Amino acid sequence: MTSSVHRQREAAGVRPRLVTPALLLRFVTVIGSSASFFLLLSVVPMYAQSAPGRGSDEAGVVTGSLMLTTVVGELATPWLVGRCGYRLTLGAGLLLLGAPALVLTVSRSMVWIVAVCLVRGLGFALTVVAGGALTVSLIPPERRGEGLALTGIVAGVPSLVGLPLGAWFAARTGYGPVCAAAAVFALAAIVAVPGLPDRGPTSGPSPGFLAGARTAGLLRPTAVFAVAALGAGTVVTFLPLAVPSRYSAWVAAALFVQPSAATVARWFAGRHSDRHGAAGLIAPALLASAAGILVTALTDVPVAVVAGVAVFGVGFGVLQNATITLMYSRVPSSGYGTVSALWNFGYDAGMGVGAAGFGVVAGLTGYPWAFALTALLMLSALGTAWSDRAAAREER
Repeated sequence: MTSSVHRQREAAGVRPRLVTPALLLRFVTVIGSSASFFLLLSVVPMYAQSAPGRGSDEAGVVTGSLMLTTVVGELATPWLVGRCGYRLTLGAGLLLLGAPALVLTVSRSMVWIVAVCLVRGLGFALTVVAGGALTVSLIPPERRGEGLALTGIVAGVPSLVGLPLGAWFAARTGYGPVCAAAAVFALAAIVAVPGLPDRGPTSGPSPGFLAGARTAGLLRPTAVFAVAALGAGTVVTFLPLAVPSRYSAWVAAALFVQPSAATVARWFAGRHSDRHGAAGLIAPALLASAAGILVTALTDVPVAVVAGVAVFGVGFGVLQNATITLMYSRVPSSGYGTVSALWNFGYDAGMGVGAAGFGVVAGLTGYPWAFALTALLMLSALGTAWSDRAAAREER
Protein backbone atom coordinates (compact mmCIF):
# COMPACT_ATOMS: atom_id res chain seq x y z
CA MET A 1 0.00 0.00 0.00
CA THR A 2 1.45 3.36 -1.03
CA SER A 3 2.11 6.28 1.26
CA SER A 4 -0.36 8.40 -0.74
CA VAL A 5 -3.15 5.98 0.21
CA HIS A 6 -2.05 6.20 3.84
CA ARG A 7 -2.24 10.00 3.69
CA GLN A 8 -5.68 9.89 2.09
CA ARG A 9 -6.93 7.61 4.86
CA GLU A 10 -5.50 9.86 7.53
CA ALA A 11 -7.09 12.94 5.95
CA ALA A 12 -10.45 11.18 5.79
CA GLY A 13 -10.14 9.97 9.37
CA VAL A 14 -10.49 6.32 8.24
CA ARG A 15 -8.72 3.71 10.36
CA PRO A 16 -7.80 0.62 8.34
CA ARG A 17 -8.93 -2.77 9.58
CA LEU A 18 -6.47 -4.28 12.03
CA VAL A 19 -7.59 -7.89 12.48
CA THR A 20 -7.73 -9.59 9.09
CA PRO A 21 -8.10 -13.30 8.23
CA ALA A 22 -4.35 -13.48 7.55
CA LEU A 23 -3.53 -11.95 10.94
CA LEU A 24 -5.87 -14.42 12.65
CA LEU A 25 -4.01 -17.28 10.98
CA ARG A 26 -0.76 -15.75 12.17
CA PHE A 27 -2.17 -15.69 15.71
CA VAL A 28 -2.71 -19.46 15.45
CA THR A 29 1.01 -19.92 14.82
CA VAL A 30 1.87 -17.44 17.60
CA ILE A 31 -0.18 -19.38 20.13
CA GLY A 32 1.20 -22.71 18.92
CA SER A 33 4.86 -21.72 19.16
CA SER A 34 4.53 -19.78 22.42
CA ALA A 35 2.55 -22.53 24.17
CA SER A 36 4.96 -25.23 22.99
CA PHE A 37 8.02 -23.29 24.11
CA PHE A 38 6.81 -22.21 27.55
CA LEU A 39 5.11 -25.48 28.49
CA LEU A 40 8.54 -27.16 28.49
CA LEU A 41 10.74 -24.25 29.56
CA SER A 42 10.80 -25.35 33.21
CA VAL A 43 9.84 -28.98 32.57
CA VAL A 44 12.94 -29.99 30.61
CA PRO A 45 15.36 -28.87 33.38
CA MET A 46 13.17 -30.82 35.82
CA TYR A 47 13.44 -33.88 33.57
CA ALA A 48 17.21 -33.50 33.32
CA GLN A 49 17.53 -33.27 37.11
CA SER A 50 15.23 -36.22 37.76
CA ALA A 51 17.92 -38.80 36.95
CA PRO A 52 19.93 -40.01 39.96
CA GLY A 53 23.06 -38.02 40.77
CA ARG A 54 22.11 -34.89 38.86
CA GLY A 55 21.63 -31.34 40.11
CA SER A 56 21.49 -27.67 39.15
CA ASP A 57 24.48 -27.89 36.79
CA GLU A 58 22.56 -30.14 34.41
CA ALA A 59 19.54 -27.84 34.57
CA GLY A 60 21.74 -24.91 33.61
CA VAL A 61 23.25 -26.81 30.69
CA VAL A 62 19.79 -27.66 29.38
CA THR A 63 18.51 -24.08 29.45
CA GLY A 64 21.81 -22.74 28.14
CA SER A 65 21.67 -25.13 25.17
CA LEU A 66 18.15 -24.03 24.34
CA MET A 67 19.05 -20.33 24.42
CA LEU A 68 22.34 -20.88 22.54
CA THR A 69 20.70 -22.15 19.38
CA THR A 70 17.87 -19.66 19.79
CA VAL A 71 20.35 -16.78 19.60
CA VAL A 72 22.39 -18.38 16.80
CA GLY A 73 19.22 -19.12 14.85
CA GLU A 74 18.06 -15.52 15.20
CA LEU A 75 21.25 -14.36 13.48
CA ALA A 76 20.69 -16.59 10.45
CA THR A 77 16.92 -16.35 10.01
CA PRO A 78 16.80 -13.06 8.02
CA TRP A 79 19.02 -14.69 5.38
CA LEU A 80 16.80 -17.78 5.36
CA VAL A 81 13.60 -15.74 5.03
CA GLY A 82 15.10 -13.86 2.10
CA ARG A 83 15.69 -17.10 0.25
CA CYS A 84 12.83 -19.34 1.37
CA GLY A 85 10.05 -16.93 2.25
CA TYR A 86 7.88 -16.69 5.33
CA ARG A 87 5.84 -19.87 4.99
CA LEU A 88 8.66 -22.37 4.60
CA THR A 89 10.76 -20.77 7.35
CA LEU A 90 7.87 -20.49 9.81
CA GLY A 91 6.64 -24.01 9.05
CA ALA A 92 10.14 -25.42 9.52
CA GLY A 93 10.43 -23.59 12.84
CA LEU A 94 7.17 -25.07 14.13
CA LEU A 95 8.26 -28.54 13.03
CA LEU A 96 11.67 -28.24 14.73
CA LEU A 97 10.02 -26.89 17.87
CA GLY A 98 7.31 -29.55 18.10
CA ALA A 99 8.68 -32.84 16.75
CA PRO A 100 11.64 -33.16 19.16
CA ALA A 101 9.29 -32.75 22.14
CA LEU A 102 7.64 -36.03 21.17
CA VAL A 103 10.91 -37.95 21.62
CA LEU A 104 12.37 -36.11 24.64
CA THR A 105 11.44 -38.87 27.09
CA VAL A 106 12.98 -41.64 24.97
CA SER A 107 16.18 -41.28 27.03
CA ARG A 108 17.43 -39.57 30.18
CA SER A 109 20.92 -39.23 28.71
CA MET A 110 22.20 -35.64 28.95
CA VAL A 111 23.49 -35.91 25.39
CA TRP A 112 19.97 -36.76 24.19
CA ILE A 113 18.27 -34.04 26.25
CA VAL A 114 20.76 -31.39 25.13
CA ALA A 115 20.34 -32.47 21.49
CA VAL A 116 16.57 -32.07 21.78
CA CYS A 117 17.03 -28.61 23.32
CA LEU A 118 19.43 -27.54 20.57
CA VAL A 119 16.94 -28.46 17.86
CA ARG A 120 14.00 -26.85 19.68
CA GLY A 121 15.98 -23.65 20.25
CA LEU A 122 16.66 -23.39 16.52
CA GLY A 123 12.98 -23.98 15.78
CA PHE A 124 11.91 -21.29 18.23
CA ALA A 125 14.34 -18.82 16.64
CA LEU A 126 12.82 -19.43 13.21
CA THR A 127 9.29 -18.92 14.52
CA VAL A 128 9.97 -15.65 16.36
CA VAL A 129 12.10 -13.98 13.68
CA ALA A 130 10.28 -15.12 10.54
CA GLY A 131 6.96 -14.80 12.34
CA GLY A 132 7.78 -11.33 13.61
CA ALA A 133 8.67 -10.08 10.14
CA LEU A 134 5.51 -11.66 8.72
CA THR A 135 3.36 -10.12 11.44
CA VAL A 136 4.42 -6.55 10.76
CA SER A 137 3.79 -7.04 7.03
CA LEU A 138 0.17 -7.92 7.89
CA ILE A 139 -0.46 -4.82 10.02
CA PRO A 140 -1.42 -1.45 8.49
CA PRO A 141 1.41 1.05 9.16
CA GLU A 142 -1.08 3.50 10.69
CA ARG A 143 -1.92 0.93 13.38
CA ARG A 144 1.45 -0.76 13.72
CA GLY A 145 1.94 -0.02 17.41
CA GLU A 146 -1.54 -1.29 18.28
CA GLY A 147 -1.14 -4.36 16.09
CA LEU A 148 2.21 -5.30 17.59
CA ALA A 149 0.76 -4.82 21.07
CA LEU A 150 -2.15 -7.12 20.22
CA THR A 151 0.30 -9.72 18.92
CA GLY A 152 2.28 -9.39 22.14
CA ILE A 153 -0.85 -10.10 24.15
CA VAL A 154 -1.67 -13.15 22.02
CA ALA A 155 1.86 -14.46 22.60
CA GLY A 156 1.93 -13.41 26.24
CA VAL A 157 -1.12 -15.31 27.43
CA PRO A 158 0.26 -18.78 26.50
CA SER A 159 3.57 -17.91 28.16
CA LEU A 160 1.82 -16.61 31.28
CA VAL A 161 -0.25 -19.79 31.59
CA GLY A 162 2.13 -22.32 30.07
CA LEU A 163 5.11 -21.76 32.34
CA PRO A 164 3.40 -22.70 35.63
CA LEU A 165 1.01 -25.15 33.95
CA GLY A 166 3.82 -27.20 32.43
CA ALA A 167 5.46 -27.83 35.82
CA TRP A 168 2.08 -28.57 37.44
CA PHE A 169 1.11 -30.93 34.62
CA ALA A 170 4.43 -32.81 34.74
CA ALA A 171 4.25 -33.27 38.52
CA ARG A 172 0.82 -34.89 38.28
CA THR A 173 0.87 -36.84 35.00
CA GLY A 174 4.57 -37.41 34.31
CA TYR A 175 6.81 -35.94 31.63
CA GLY A 176 5.42 -37.83 28.64
CA PRO A 177 1.97 -36.21 28.50
CA VAL A 178 3.24 -32.64 28.90
CA CYS A 179 5.86 -33.23 26.18
CA ALA A 180 3.13 -34.58 23.90
CA ALA A 181 0.97 -31.52 24.61
CA ALA A 182 3.86 -29.18 23.75
CA ALA A 183 4.43 -31.08 20.51
CA VAL A 184 0.76 -30.94 19.53
CA PHE A 185 0.58 -27.16 20.02
CA ALA A 186 3.47 -26.52 17.63
CA LEU A 187 2.68 -29.21 15.05
CA ALA A 188 -1.04 -28.42 14.90
CA ALA A 189 -0.24 -24.77 14.18
CA ILE A 190 1.45 -25.80 10.92
CA VAL A 191 -2.01 -26.19 9.34
CA ALA A 192 -2.36 -22.39 9.43
CA VAL A 193 0.89 -21.74 7.57
CA PRO A 194 -0.33 -22.37 3.96
CA GLY A 195 -2.95 -19.64 4.41
CA LEU A 196 -0.30 -17.02 5.18
CA PRO A 197 1.41 -14.85 2.53
CA ASP A 198 4.78 -16.19 1.50
CA ARG A 199 6.54 -12.87 1.02
CA GLY A 200 5.59 -9.30 1.83
CA PRO A 201 6.01 -6.44 -0.63
CA THR A 202 9.68 -5.47 -0.68
CA SER A 203 11.47 -2.25 -1.55
CA GLY A 204 15.10 -3.16 -2.09
CA PRO A 205 17.46 -5.92 -1.02
CA SER A 206 17.15 -7.40 2.45
CA PRO A 207 19.95 -6.25 4.78
CA GLY A 208 21.62 -8.92 6.88
CA PHE A 209 21.91 -9.02 10.63
CA LEU A 210 25.38 -7.45 10.71
CA ALA A 211 24.31 -4.64 8.39
CA GLY A 212 21.38 -3.91 10.67
CA ALA A 213 23.63 -3.94 13.73
CA ARG A 214 25.81 -1.29 12.09
CA THR A 215 22.80 1.00 11.55
CA ALA A 216 22.61 3.48 14.40
CA GLY A 217 18.84 3.91 14.15
CA LEU A 218 18.39 0.19 14.80
CA LEU A 219 21.32 -0.41 17.13
CA ARG A 220 20.35 2.25 19.68
CA PRO A 221 16.84 0.92 20.44
CA THR A 222 18.19 -2.64 20.45
CA ALA A 223 20.87 -1.70 22.98
CA VAL A 224 18.38 0.07 25.26
CA PHE A 225 15.99 -2.87 25.16
CA ALA A 226 18.78 -5.40 25.76
CA VAL A 227 19.89 -3.51 28.88
CA ALA A 228 16.30 -3.45 30.17
CA ALA A 229 16.06 -7.18 29.49
CA LEU A 230 18.81 -7.66 32.08
CA GLY A 231 16.17 -6.86 34.67
CA ALA A 232 13.74 -9.40 33.22
CA GLY A 233 16.39 -12.11 33.41
CA THR A 234 17.17 -11.36 37.04
CA VAL A 235 13.53 -11.24 38.15
CA VAL A 236 12.51 -14.50 36.50
CA THR A 237 15.61 -16.40 37.60
CA PHE A 238 16.47 -15.07 41.05
CA LEU A 239 13.37 -13.61 42.69
CA PRO A 240 12.36 -16.96 44.24
CA LEU A 241 15.88 -17.31 45.66
CA ALA A 242 16.28 -13.72 46.84
CA VAL A 243 13.04 -13.43 48.81
CA PRO A 244 12.87 -15.33 52.14
CA SER A 245 11.02 -18.64 51.83
CA ARG A 246 8.34 -17.54 54.30
CA TYR A 247 7.14 -15.12 51.63
CA SER A 248 6.81 -17.74 48.87
CA ALA A 249 3.17 -16.82 48.23
CA TRP A 250 4.23 -13.21 47.62
CA VAL A 251 6.87 -14.39 45.15
CA ALA A 252 4.25 -16.36 43.22
CA ALA A 253 2.08 -13.24 43.10
CA ALA A 254 5.03 -11.11 41.95
CA LEU A 255 5.92 -13.52 39.15
CA PHE A 256 2.32 -13.29 37.93
CA VAL A 257 2.06 -9.51 38.33
CA GLN A 258 5.22 -8.72 36.36
CA PRO A 259 4.24 -10.26 32.99
CA SER A 260 0.62 -9.21 33.47
CA ALA A 261 1.65 -5.58 33.94
CA ALA A 262 3.95 -5.81 30.93
CA THR A 263 1.17 -7.19 28.74
CA VAL A 264 -1.28 -4.41 29.66
CA ALA A 265 1.41 -1.75 29.25
CA ARG A 266 2.26 -3.01 25.76
CA TRP A 267 -1.31 -2.37 24.65
CA PHE A 268 -1.41 1.23 25.90
CA ALA A 269 2.07 1.88 24.51
CA GLY A 270 0.97 0.61 21.12
CA ARG A 271 -2.01 2.94 20.94
CA HIS A 272 0.13 5.87 22.08
CA SER A 273 2.79 5.07 19.48
CA ASP A 274 0.27 5.13 16.64
CA ARG A 275 -0.93 8.58 17.67
CA HIS A 276 2.18 10.32 18.97
CA GLY A 277 5.17 8.21 17.94
CA ALA A 278 7.22 5.69 19.89
CA ALA A 279 10.51 7.54 20.39
CA GLY A 280 9.28 9.66 23.32
CA LEU A 281 8.28 6.58 25.34
CA ILE A 282 11.68 4.90 25.54
CA ALA A 283 13.52 7.03 28.12
CA PRO A 284 10.57 7.24 30.59
CA ALA A 285 9.97 3.50 30.25
CA LEU A 286 13.63 2.78 30.94
CA LEU A 287 13.46 4.97 34.05
CA ALA A 288 10.38 3.11 35.26
CA SER A 289 12.05 -0.26 34.63
CA ALA A 290 15.14 0.71 36.62
CA ALA A 291 13.04 2.18 39.42
CA GLY A 292 11.07 -1.04 39.68
CA ILE A 293 14.23 -3.15 39.99
CA LEU A 294 15.56 -0.74 42.64
CA VAL A 295 12.39 -1.14 44.73
CA THR A 296 12.61 -4.91 44.30
CA ALA A 297 15.97 -4.74 46.11
CA LEU A 298 13.93 -4.54 49.35
CA THR A 299 13.71 -8.33 49.32
CA ASP A 300 12.65 -8.55 52.99
CA VAL A 301 9.56 -6.39 52.33
CA PRO A 302 7.11 -8.49 50.28
CA VAL A 303 4.82 -5.56 49.44
CA ALA A 304 7.83 -3.70 48.02
CA VAL A 305 8.80 -6.73 45.94
CA VAL A 306 5.36 -7.00 44.35
CA ALA A 307 5.17 -3.22 43.79
CA GLY A 308 8.69 -3.19 42.37
CA VAL A 309 8.10 -5.94 39.81
CA ALA A 310 4.79 -4.31 38.86
CA VAL A 311 6.53 -1.00 38.09
CA PHE A 312 9.28 -2.88 36.27
CA GLY A 313 6.64 -4.78 34.29
CA VAL A 314 4.95 -1.55 33.17
CA GLY A 315 8.24 -0.01 32.07
CA PHE A 316 9.43 -3.17 30.37
CA GLY A 317 6.13 -3.66 28.57
CA VAL A 318 6.26 -0.12 27.19
CA LEU A 319 9.85 -0.70 26.07
CA GLN A 320 8.92 -3.94 24.35
CA ASN A 321 6.37 -2.21 22.18
CA ALA A 322 8.08 1.15 21.70
CA THR A 323 11.48 -0.17 20.65
CA ILE A 324 10.25 -2.65 18.07
CA THR A 325 7.63 -0.25 16.68
CA LEU A 326 10.30 2.42 16.30
CA MET A 327 12.71 0.01 14.62
CA TYR A 328 10.14 -1.18 12.08
CA SER A 329 9.33 2.43 11.20
CA ARG A 330 12.97 3.02 10.26
CA VAL A 331 13.31 0.30 7.61
CA PRO A 332 11.60 -0.57 4.35
CA SER A 333 9.60 -3.78 4.23
CA SER A 334 12.68 -5.66 3.04
CA GLY A 335 14.28 -4.97 6.43
CA TYR A 336 11.51 -6.42 8.60
CA GLY A 337 13.38 -9.71 9.06
CA THR A 338 16.52 -7.88 10.16
CA VAL A 339 14.59 -5.82 12.71
CA SER A 340 12.89 -8.93 14.08
CA ALA A 341 16.26 -10.69 14.41
CA LEU A 342 17.95 -7.72 16.11
CA TRP A 343 15.15 -7.16 18.59
CA ASN A 344 14.82 -10.81 19.55
CA PHE A 345 18.59 -11.12 19.83
CA GLY A 346 18.65 -8.16 22.22
CA TYR A 347 15.84 -9.70 24.26
CA ASP A 348 17.37 -13.17 24.60
CA ALA A 349 20.95 -12.00 25.03
CA GLY A 350 19.92 -9.42 27.63
CA MET A 351 17.97 -11.97 29.65
CA GLY A 352 20.77 -14.53 29.44
CA VAL A 353 23.55 -12.13 30.39
CA GLY A 354 21.40 -10.63 33.14
CA ALA A 355 20.75 -13.98 34.74
CA ALA A 356 24.37 -15.14 34.52
CA GLY A 357 25.90 -11.82 35.63
CA PHE A 358 23.45 -11.31 38.47
CA GLY A 359 24.35 -14.70 39.90
CA VAL A 360 28.03 -13.76 40.03
CA VAL A 361 27.37 -10.34 41.57
CA ALA A 362 24.88 -11.70 44.10
CA GLY A 363 27.49 -14.18 45.29
CA LEU A 364 29.77 -11.26 46.15
CA THR A 365 27.32 -8.64 47.44
CA GLY A 366 24.09 -10.43 48.37
CA TYR A 367 20.76 -10.16 46.55
CA PRO A 368 19.62 -6.65 47.63
CA TRP A 369 22.82 -4.97 46.45
CA ALA A 370 22.80 -7.04 43.26
CA PHE A 371 19.30 -5.76 42.43
CA ALA A 372 20.41 -2.18 43.17
CA LEU A 373 23.48 -2.52 40.94
CA THR A 374 21.32 -3.99 38.18
CA ALA A 375 19.09 -0.91 38.37
CA LEU A 376 22.13 1.37 38.07
CA LEU A 377 23.37 -0.60 35.07
CA MET A 378 19.99 -0.19 33.41
CA LEU A 379 20.13 3.56 33.99
CA SER A 380 23.42 3.66 32.08
CA ALA A 381 21.38 3.21 28.88
CA LEU A 382 19.57 6.52 29.40
CA GLY A 383 22.23 8.36 27.41
CA THR A 384 21.61 6.07 24.45
CA ALA A 385 17.85 6.56 24.76
CA TRP A 386 18.19 10.36 24.83
CA SER A 387 20.60 10.41 21.89
CA ASP A 388 18.20 8.30 19.87
CA ARG A 389 15.37 10.69 20.67
CA ALA A 390 17.51 13.65 19.61
CA ALA A 391 18.46 11.91 16.37
CA ALA A 392 14.79 11.18 15.65
CA ARG A 393 13.93 14.86 16.06
CA GLU A 394 16.71 15.90 13.69
CA GLU A 395 15.47 13.49 11.02
CA ARG A 396 12.00 15.08 10.94
